[in-house]
Amino acid sequence: MGYQLSAVVADAELLREQTADLDHAVVGELRQDFALLPVTPQLVEELTGALPDFSTADRSPEEPFHLVLSPALADVLARWSRSGPVAYLEAEFSGGAGYQSAIVWLGGGVSWGPRVDNLLDGPRSEWPLNAALARLGVEPGAWIDPFAELGLHVERSTAGWLAHGRRRLSADYWDELAEEWENRQSGGEQQPERPGPVGDWGIP
Repeated sequence: MGYQLSAVVADAELLREQTADLDHAVVGELRQDFALLPVTPQLVEELTGALPDFSTADRSPEEPFHLVLSPALADVLARWSRSGPVAYLEAEFSGGAGYQSAIVWLGGGVSWGPRVDNLLDGPRSEWPLNAALARLGVEPGAWIDPFAELGLHVERSTAGWLAHGRRRLSADYWDELAEEWENRQSGGEQQPERPGPVGDWGIP
């Protein structure tokens, strides 16, 4: 099963305040009072006045993202970061192959990154998504890493997070739904499908 993500992650109140007047912004709830903003072509156009460009090259330090972070888009995210750290996260995996990329803004400028990793053979804490989330202030907890701690494994695509946000679901929605069904003593075949384990989001 694959995994794909293109999103801005920041404090939930910060994102809601900055996107309150946007028609194409859908904010999805994460744990620890963070939230996720799926980045779509429509949102980029609304923020910058122009449709986005996409890189067709392999991910590299020179081109870490599939979405080209234009100066106009980077300026928007930098401006938001005057109210707190803001990260752009991107990932795509299928069959164990893929990449993670991330960048963090704080105080109106880039504070970390961009970083890209196509192998993920180093310590888990140094993977781009986890490293960026740590710089946002994500606290360690019972889950294996910051990515899972916030619930970023709950949906497996940007489209999934759009639906998640529109339905105003929590990051614990699937666990809550499964528990509700179990409490009703439903048959096993009626149980809702839960998201796969964190290790199943495209990384061996």
